[in-house]
Amino acid sequence: MSEYIIKGGKKVEGEVTISGSKNAALPIIAATILHNGKTTLYNVPNIHDTQMMFEILKQIGAEVTKKKNKVIIDTRKISKYEIPEELMRQMRSSVIFVGALVGKYKNATFSYPGGCDIGTRPIDLHLKAFEKLGININKNYGNITCICDKIVGEKIDLDFPSVGATENAILASIFCIGKTIITNAAREPEIVDLQNFLNKMGAKVKGAGTDIIEIEGVKKLKDASYTIMPDRIETGTFLCITAMNGGSIKVNGANYNHITPVIHKLEEAGCKLKLEKNKIELQAPKRLKAVDLKTMPYPGFPTDMQSIFTTSLTLAKGTSIVVENLFENRYKYTQELVRMGAKISIEGKTAVVKGVRKLYGTTVKATDLRGGASLVMAGSIAKGTTVVENIEYILRGYDKFDQKLRGLGIDIQLKKTN
Repeated sequence: MSEYIIKGGKKVEGEVTISGSKNAALPIIAATILHNGKTTLYNVPNIHDTQMMFEILKQIGAEVTKKKNKVIIDTRKISKYEIPEELMRQMRSSVIFVGALVGKYKNATFSYPGGCDIGTRPIDLHLKAFEKLGININKNYGNITCICDKIVGEKIDLDFPSVGATENAILASIFCIGKTIITNAAREPEIVDLQNFLNKMGAKVKGAGTDIIEIEGVKKLKDASYTIMPDRIETGTFLCITAMNGGSIKVNGANYNHITPVIHKLEEAGCKLKLEKNKIELQAPKRLKAVDLKTMPYPGFPTDMQSIFTTSLTLAKGTSIVVENLFENRYKYTQELVRMGAKISIEGKTAVVKGVRKLYGTTVKATDLRGGASLVMAGSIAKGTTVVENIEYILRGYDKFDQKLRGLGIDIQLKKTN
């Protein structure tokens, strides 16, 4: 177990370089299973979740070699098709291995996934997509087996534009007979990144970034090298930390097109932004203005940014209204912010945030990845010392978070508690 100790009130300014995207890296790592050969990945974030993905690959027979700036994955010796239960329970994203395993080997066994407690995230949509492709689903004492003789291309109409279900349907269809068409597909940039990676290996996927994706089955894939896209949620996090602290920042290696709703809300709150091809500069006002926001599937305001942006509004001038439309438990972090002096009231999907002048340091506990990051944000400006416990959640998704924050002038230390 570890915790962050933060002494608030330091001026925030400087430069930061964004790491590779967590949410793009995970499905791409899983997709390497589809090719019986070697894949070289660059810009893979060094976080807990990617390490868990590599561990799963090793346990099913793949070889993973990490070098300074790249990861080489050799899948030629894969001999197991079951995702270890203890790893599955640690990380919900491990479910993405199922599409790759069943797509390649027509066989996959797994248990229900774990991860952050931010609300109900059933895998029903994943399983319905598999069934459409002719895959048989057997449920037995908490384990699920997906098995078939062949995968036949079909039209898959998703009830909701689920990112995970879209990715799993794509992976399962790469070697399908004929063509698979996914409608109401998720449109996130990470799915575009997955498509680009698969096509570089020789797959035939088109339409990612729109709500209709087509996959024409191929016979085999080939060795490829690929660079993971920058993490848009990490980009938004550093912009919001700076905005909350009244500072200035230059964010390098970022793609502003991926976070357009966040950019617009920061400007509405009074920040001045300069947008360039791979760089974003932000100058914050002395105090942010209150704004209203509601989370929506991409290209709407991202749910992963809700806790981050809401935390910056705790010190804004006026009252902000936040509506969380995707996950019902995503407001757990607000209880900790209230202990620090924030004025937030929750009614169903809506949070009413009345801006205060100061937050005060205390001991708080992370309950999920983004909510945990929001507590670090609050600690960076709070009066006194803040201790953020349970930071294993934060380490799941932010690469060198404390180091990057120290580079911006924030007084933060990582302390191992046992």
